[in-house]
Amino acid sequence: MGQDPLSTVIQLFGQLYAFLVVLRFLLQLAKADFYNPICQAIVKITSAPLAPLQKVVPRPANIDFSPLLLAFIVNIATWLLIIMFKGHGLGSNLSAILVISAVTVLDTILTIYFWAVIGSVIISWVAPGSYHPGPQLITQITEPVFNLARKVVPSLGGLDLSPILIFIVIQIARSQLSTITQMAL
Repeated sequence: MGQDPLSTVIQLFGQLYAFLVVLRFLLQLAKADFYNPICQAIVKITSAPLAPLQKVVPRPANIDFSPLLLAFIVNIATWLLIIMFKGHGLGSNLSAILVISAVTVLDTILTIYFWAVIGSVIISWVAPGSYHPGPQLITQITEPVFNLARKVVPSLGGLDLSPILIFIVIQIARSQLSTITQMAL
């Protein structure tokens, strides 16, 4: 039995906006070039709801965690809207919604890195040093993660094995997140 169309639309737009907000956090964390047109679009789309949160949320080590908080809030609002339109009561679902929303934010980070690493590997084969904004952005997001992985797995001649280590870590983390989600339900 399929999901009703209204719930699907709510979930789609909620997850898409949360994805953009998490991507903004990762761009800030990687110190990506904010003159990149893709970065500018993400900043414009997310700046209005982030402005009040940025005034309240502290910045330890000069890292702005307000986008993660906004993504968490968007996920909670998405689930609450779906529950409201389906006519179910909140009851004991609130704690599960909070856990699932937090896990969803972390899973979104892992998903972005998973696909960005794949994109970076393909770009390194097809168009290394590309001046297009998309490949530059992918490279800027993944380079800090590659540098961490290269400290653990050195390259063998001209072969860089750091993406394999990153994929293994991502898969282990995602399996643990799915375990947490199952326990919350």
